[in-house]
Amino acid sequence: PVPKRLGTAGSVFNTWKPMWVVLLEDGIEFYKKKSDNSPKGMIPLKGSTLTSPCQDFGKRMFVFKITTTKQQDHFFQAAFLEERDAWVRDIKKATKCIEGGQKFSRKSTRRSIRLPETIDLGALYLSMKDTEKGIKELNLEKDKKIFNHCFTGSCVIDWLVSKQSVRNRQEGLMIASSLLNEGYLQPAGDMSKNAVDGTAENPFLDNPDAFYYFPDSGFFCEENSSDDDVILKEEFRGVIIKQGCLLKQGHRRKNWKVRKFILREDPAYLHYYDPAGGEDPLGAVRLRGCVVTSVESNPDGRKSEEENLFEIITADEVHYFLQAATPKERTDWIKAIQVASRTGK
Repeated sequence: PVPKRLGTAGSVFNTWKPMWVVLLEDGIEFYKKKSDNSPKGMIPLKGSTLTSPCQDFGKRMFVFKITTTKQQDHFFQAAFLEERDAWVRDIKKATKCIEGGQKFSRKSTRRSIRLPETIDLGALYLSMKDTEKGIKELNLEKDKKIFNHCFTGSCVIDWLVSKQSVRNRQEGLMIASSLLNEGYLQPAGDMSKNAVDGTAENPFLDNPDAFYYFPDSGFFCEENSSDDDVILKEEFRGVIIKQGCLLKQGHRRKNWKVRKFILREDPAYLHYYDPAGGEDPLGAVRLRGCVVTSVESNPDGRKSEEENLFEIITADEVHYFLQAATPKERTDWIKAIQVASRTGK
């Protein structure tokens, strides 16, 4: 059968390895590498159950689990949240099709949804995100929930028509469905999620009550919550503008450890994580009003021209010493942090 979904995920063995994974109509095949002709194994989906998020591995992020009818557990790890959710969504849809005797199809290729060859989805996505001429991100309320950094399905179609990207709303629906299937748009709220999980030809809804968001927009949903919860979530509202691994010096033991850093602006925060996994950050640096500079000697006094060190001093005068892998990487981080520190509150 023709593969309906391609991607990489963690392996099903005791040790974690990168694998090339293919979702078929009735199962999942995994290969050692993309060019291999024969799979290392196959997981049947009929009667299986899917668990996401899977918490069996405390330090690993974005894991989901498939349990077969023989009670065999298979674990997969995606590279980021949206990738995991896209896999889970398609696997659930394939399983639902098996149960209902239907044929599973993602309808994500140009041929299957008859997209014109002139449509560049990547370029269209960038135009939609343009801060001046793109789709305006809003905070929308529905069912006692507040959806931050999102927009309605009707707004997407209105924008496509107004920019003459499509001839009519029906064609706009086809383009929006393709953007959704390819991960350029994500569903927010029950109505849009249910449409994606269904088997309709167009999973996108031209509806003012269907909400969507850009995957790197800082979207989050909150219910009626305490002030403390709102303050905590505010750290993660900002758009991600840079991420990568750096060495960080500990404040107590002064030892250096590799950490994964995610830089957000408006509000400006630098969160750092254990690179081995874990969905919650180990800590956060509030960047508003901070000073960031390269340093020529490290905190121990040794000369460090080739060590690519830099220092962040927060508005509260907390010092953070970080080390990049190359001079260019250090410069890039300093510039990005300087830009972010002037945004938000």
